[in-house]
Amino acid sequence: MTTTENRRPSPTGASSPYAPEEPSRFAWAEHAPESFRALLKLSAVSEQGPLDPALTELVKVRASQLNQCALCLDMHSKDALAAGETVERLIQLSAWRESRHFYTERELAALELTEAMTNLQDGFVPDEVFAGVAALFDEAELAQLITAIAVINTWNRISVTVRRPAGHYRPGTH
Repeated sequence: MTTTENRRPSPTGASSPYAPEEPSRFAWAEHAPESFRALLKLSAVSEQGPLDPALTELVKVRASQLNQCALCLDMHSKDALAAGETVERLIQLSAWRESRHFYTERELAALELTEAMTNLQDGFVPDEVFAGVAALFDEAELAQLITAIAVINTWNRISVTVRRPAGHYRPGTH
């Protein structure tokens, strides 16, 4: 059983050892089509710029881990793998502080900014986090990085609220 399809109950009704997939709570995109289209456009714009797409996928996966967004984890892990990211680096991502040797200095700074922007319990991004990332990225890259982090956090919050199920995404189809 290596694919998601093998984990779902068969259409013939055969039993599965896996828990049933819960349906989405609410068809948000259907009831807010203008908001959905605007967020899709913002997502597309946030991917245009000087940043390496592999770096933005790492940021999206990390924010989705923090927000426990299964749909976005499914999507961005698959997109990262399809873009050439290694399984090993994706596995280590949730423990990146203990696995620093898997990542470049720029990736580490971007991950730290991702965590600071995602977890705003203190109400702000610490100066040292911002200074660290600003020292490694030019202003255009930094602007794109901040936007990418903000956008994935928005998608995460919508998806975990309406509980969109994971497992159906095919790389490159968003």
